[in-house]
Amino acid sequence: MDLLSCGKVTVFPQPKAGTSIFTRNSRLNLHSGLSSLHSLKLSSGKYKLQLKSRVPSKKLQHPYALAARQDYPQNADLPRQYSKREKKPFPIPIVELRRAARARAKNRSGQPRRPVPPPKRGLLVKNLIPVAYDVLNARITLINNLKKLWKVVPVHACVFCNEIHVGPVGHRFKSCKGPDSAFRKGLHEWTNAALEDILLQVEAYHLFDRLGKRIRHDERFSIPRIPAVTELCIQAGVEIPEFPTKRRRKPIIRIGRKEFIDADESDLPEPDPPVPLKPILTEIPDSEIVAPSNEEETVLLAEETLQVWEKMRGGARRLMMMYPVRVCGYCPEVHVGPSGHKAQNCGAFKHQQRNGQHGWQAAVLDDLIPPRYVWHVPDVNGPPLRREFKSFYGQAPAVVEICVQAGAAAPEQYKPTMRLDVGIPTSIREAEMVV
Repeated sequence: MDLLSCGKVTVFPQPKAGTSIFTRNSRLNLHSGLSSLHSLKLSSGKYKLQLKSRVPSKKLQHPYALAARQDYPQNADLPRQYSKREKKPFPIPIVELRRAARARAKNRSGQPRRPVPPPKRGLLVKNLIPVAYDVLNARITLINNLKKLWKVVPVHACVFCNEIHVGPVGHRFKSCKGPDSAFRKGLHEWTNAALEDILLQVEAYHLFDRLGKRIRHDERFSIPRIPAVTELCIQAGVEIPEFPTKRRRKPIIRIGRKEFIDADESDLPEPDPPVPLKPILTEIPDSEIVAPSNEEETVLLAEETLQVWEKMRGGARRLMMMYPVRVCGYCPEVHVGPSGHKAQNCGAFKHQQRNGQHGWQAAVLDDLIPPRYVWHVPDVNGPPLRREFKSFYGQAPAVVEICVQAGAAAPEQYKPTMRLDVGIPTSIREAEMVV
């Protein structure tokens, strides 16, 4: 067997005599030659393997050991779900932020000031404009492809709660927390899901000037709300005639910490009318959606859907590094801009003490594009999921699970949470024997 198929191979010095060669959970039998290498296929982390041979060889006389490494863990838990009474943690703890600020202040003493990023000066980042168009088109392509796969892969939604399930039959887990769940003993009542159940519509206010004054409470109904990903793309350079935005050709002039004036652009020629850099796709109406005709077409469509899903998330992550996005620490409200709005529409726990104001903090990618985890079905044609074996099943984002059931290969970064290498017991007695 080729050792390179197990992952990246790194050479380490041979350990001293008397030290043990280890794996994560079990020890290798060194006297059996290389027969234990098959255990590295489904494992992770870093392993040291001492090579021994009964026949002396010049290549094996060199005192070195080999280590195999994989980038993703074998099994991983899902992100923690916080209750409605808990505040979301900051992406970077406050202590770390203060420590980094002190280090920056200490290092830049006597050194020239670093240049201010273009978004803080009212300008665009030129090399991110094509990325913004790609993210917007990837989002529209994702919606159109999901509408087509939806006719092949059944998706169920609970009538009383927000849980969904991808598969021919809804699961029987007692996890419903909706109204009258006690009378139903926590069982779900399944119905057909909608596109909004798979792709959560996170909306944000559209800003004509991203550096302008903050939105007041009395302006909350006069300003349009659009998908947050679309607003992020508009601020990054996408031109949409329905949602105009202010574009500056000269950096702003700061006259205070929070006050600035626009530079005089009278000496510049008249700007050309805004024209999209790339053609923007449109969503296909539901009446014109055509399902894939055969299995091969379904697999190709599922693979394309996974590609645009990763393209949208990867591009949005790049945009968020330059264009800040805020999220409320108590509710799912998202605001695309340097500072959050002043609308007092937060209805989370103890919002009366804050007079309905949001607790803004830096957002992460999952706040902008929620992954919407669902249970992974190991075998679509096999028996349905059993609640006795719930701890053996994994989960994956709804988009990924739909594509996997349609025939696409599971991406590497989602395999740890899907638990593809965990065996499913065949009986309750066998499940009880698992340590």
